[in-house]
Amino acid sequence: MNILFVCTGNTCRSPMAEAILHSKRPDWSVRSAGLYANPGEPASKGTMTVLTENNIQHSHTSSQVTEELLEWADAVLTMTSSHKQLIDIHFPQFREKVTLLKGGEGDVADPFGGPDSAYRKTFEELDFYISRWLKKEKRK
Repeated sequence: MNILFVCTGNTCRSPMAEAILHSKRPDWSVRSAGLYANPGEPASKGTMTVLTENNIQHSHTSSQVTEELLEWADAVLTMTSSHKQLIDIHFPQFREKVTLLKGGEGDVADPFGGPDSAYRKTFEELDFYISRWLKKEKRK
């Protein structure tokens, strides 16, 4: 299974989600990208701090969403409804595989530039919704 997480800059939420899912399903290929990413940037300090606190190893450099990445993915999970809408507009051929991670429950909060506590909250939110998504996938 190939899973792609998408956020804005690919330095906070989507690399954190990538690392969480990879820790739960090491047999899957998991990647992340940003709609407005500056390619080659490391994950944010807060992201790496929270992953380390949770004993999750992760190496990351940011990348942009591309048609090739969307083609590669079996499922694309976005952090916000606007991320999903932008992919739907610019890459309508992939609309069927793009899902909002939290479903109809809103957006994943962006901790960018916040204190470590904001990153911890985002980690907990991602961990919960990724676990819930995995349970749904098992039923398919």
